[in-house]
Amino acid sequence: MHLTRPVRTLYAAAIFLGAFLLFAVEPMAAKRLLPALGGSSAVWITCLVFFQTVLLLGYLYAHTLARADAPSLPNTPPPGASAGAPSLPNTPAPGASAGAPSFSARRWRKGWALLHIALLALAVLLLLLLPQPDLRTASAHPFTAIFAALGLSIGLPFLLLASTSPLLQVWMARDAAATIPWRLFALSNAGSLLALLVYPSLIEPYLTLTAQRHLWIAGFILYALLCTALALRRKPGAPSLPVLERWDTADAGAPSLPVLERWESTLRSRLLWFALPAVAAMQLCAVTAYLTQNIAAIPLLWVIPLAAYLVSFIIAFEIPRLYRRWIIIRLLLILLASLGYMLTKEGVGLPIVPALAFFVTELFVTCYFCHAESYVLRPASRAEGTLFYLLVASGGAAGSIFIGILCPLLFDGNYDLGLAFLATAIAIVITWSTRPGWPQWLLSAGIVGAMIATVLMMRIAYMRDTILAERNFYGALRVTQTNAPIALTIRTLTNGTIKHGTQWFAPDFRRTPTTYYAHDSGIGLALGACCGDRPRNIGVVGLGAGTIAAYGRPGDRITFYEINPAVPPIAQKLFTYLRDSPAHIDLVLGDARLSLAAEPSHHYDVLVIDAFSGDAIPMHLLTTQAMDVYRRQLAPNGVLAFHVSNQFLDLAPEIATLAHATGMGARLIGTPPDETRGEFQAIWVLVSASREFLNDPEIFNAAQLIPSRPGLYPWTDNRSSLLPILRWKVIPRR
Repeated sequence: MHLTRPVRTLYAAAIFLGAFLLFAVEPMAAKRLLPALGGSSAVWITCLVFFQTVLLLGYLYAHTLARADAPSLPNTPPPGASAGAPSLPNTPAPGASAGAPSFSARRWRKGWALLHIALLALAVLLLLLLPQPDLRTASAHPFTAIFAALGLSIGLPFLLLASTSPLLQVWMARDAAATIPWRLFALSNAGSLLALLVYPSLIEPYLTLTAQRHLWIAGFILYALLCTALALRRKPGAPSLPVLERWDTADAGAPSLPVLERWESTLRSRLLWFALPAVAAMQLCAVTAYLTQNIAAIPLLWVIPLAAYLVSFIIAFEIPRLYRRWIIIRLLLILLASLGYMLTKEGVGLPIVPALAFFVTELFVTCYFCHAESYVLRPASRAEGTLFYLLVASGGAAGSIFIGILCPLLFDGNYDLGLAFLATAIAIVITWSTRPGWPQWLLSAGIVGAMIATVLMMRIAYMRDTILAERNFYGALRVTQTNAPIALTIRTLTNGTIKHGTQWFAPDFRRTPTTYYAHDSGIGLALGACCGDRPRNIGVVGLGAGTIAAYGRPGDRITFYEINPAVPPIAQKLFTYLRDSPAHIDLVLGDARLSLAAEPSHHYDVLVIDAFSGDAIPMHLLTTQAMDVYRRQLAPNGVLAFHVSNQFLDLAPEIATLAHATGMGARLIGTPPDETRGEFQAIWVLVSASREFLNDPEIFNAAQLIPSRPGLYPWTDNRSSLLPILRWKVIPRR
């Protein structure tokens, strides 16, 4: 049966809209979770695991529905086939009409269509009626909390959207009595890519999260109506092709095959359908984690790697003639060797543009290699079409689960990128296994050996001078110990590549604040000018090594808020700032903003905001709602001290904007490094409603002009964008 142009357009519109909605909701849903989970980049990586897992379930649903929807026909050889030739399963017997399914088949076919319609209606009702989950009351592990929240809020709609491309392509092929329309797969990826490009550039900067959700729900309702129309038009008597027929590969640039050649894919091919997407997903998660931990946990940096991943899919499936294995593999080996060497060198930093370019290029080339090889190995028969999708999605889910969930549980350090590079090298070798010979095996052994050496060198570099290493959801913590003539013993706490505190154990320096907290830094000046000689009440968001406790005096009270449960034991046992402080020390475990909002006012004289997530302060700590929480906790003339030392984000102008919006003033204090005393370059912004404090000579004379940036507005939980404050040139850090 020939499908009319309007019907074909309806199929294309449903597939494109479904893909757009599928990927538009990913950064939107993840961003909504950040305020309750500390803004860690691990939130997005866990969301990726959820999305890949539900994508797998969506493909499984499509596979099941397509198989159940297929007609059940006799398994007899086609007319004229010899007795020794392979028979074609589900081929009509001689004289049987392919377009006349039995009454039972027609009834089942209608039933499955009605089931899909019912699930679409249920998904719409859940979106309209079910309240958004409140993670502020969640007590489960962040992994399970994220899965539960996303499952309740978008689980069923996401599953149905994920099933769109494979399911509707099978429906269209059967209704048109034609081959699977592979170009609709590229159209699906184009819709996904458009969503990822539009979100950070047009949606996030200009629309609140509430408006985003309402528009997305409206789009999903339109999508549900399109799919319902397509399901209803699938009349019980509509013609249907036999389940097993060859793919038409002539228009895809693939070589033609004999009619009866390889109806079933080999076991090796099926394993590679799973393994190659798994490698691509490992690279996606590992590269995204590296960028968001070392630059910022923001949707902008979530979507760039995901966009590269999708573009590789589009090119591999839409322009297969473009793929040249020998060029891609050689380019990939150069990139793997270069970036692998860089990973073994601690302290290597790049400006944001080269860093993004190098890592995203490597990610794209790897994903293009994996997806192009998957396309080369695509199934020869229609019956394996949804199985192909299913195994591709299974590999994607397995790769993301390995990087996002298993690696933090199995390893005490962050070796994710090295392991992803090793998996890529193994994938390269496997694709060469069809051409055995000693030169190839020698080169293959060299490739895999080089990547194993990279992982081992990462391990050696990571464990050098390390006395403790621990990893969990919130990051990879490490304490190193070195010696120096003046300091004697030096201990440093790092999370990833970011130093969270250093202590010199020489008697003259044991209680001296170092790194970003020196006496002439913004926090040192604030604590010296705020209260005279009376006891002070100080709150600190972010414990680290506990360096600020060195400022404690008898009668002072210092309360530290820390989200990572692994940090307090380290600060208490391996550093002495907390033990040596004469102040009364309290520790509150959990997200600081949620804890401060739930507690009565402590009337803090100084409230320090020093919660690093990679190299960035989590955005949910820099909104008007957060400022309201801070002001309620401050004494009438209290001071907010924001630590904004950052390579990639110029946070000072935004904090000044927030201060002015809440009727407060701001002073920027920047200090240079002093290696002789273990002091780093530090940038602090002091915010207060007290003119007396802001005009104190020691504060006023040390203050610097806060630069202005166009396009700034006070961030809220509902609307924020980091694009206006991105710093495109790197600022060196210690």
